[in-house]
Amino acid sequence: MLTIKKKAKIIEEFKVHKTDTGSTDVQVAILSEQIEQLVKHLKSHPKDNHSRRGLLKMVADRKTLMNYLAKKNKRRHNTLAGKLDLKKK
Repeated sequence: MLTIKKKAKIIEEFKVHKTDTGSTDVQVAILSEQIEQLVKHLKSHPKDNHSRRGLLKMVADRKTLMNYLAKKNKRRHNTLAGKLDLKKK
């Protein structure tokens, strides 16, 4: 679960303009942080299938947002993928 301070820090780092709170970049960054936290949880609770389903939904949502960003602005997509280390090597 993201704290308010952590979420505000992510928004501040990935915002596109001064009053941005919900751009694609910010949404992907927040989802990525939530995914990381859920992965840690699932490593210690491997039988938690309800959380695993939520994780799969978040990963699918992030992929959808990244595909949208790739179509709209390839440069922002590549920059964001690099910052969040999402590109396959």
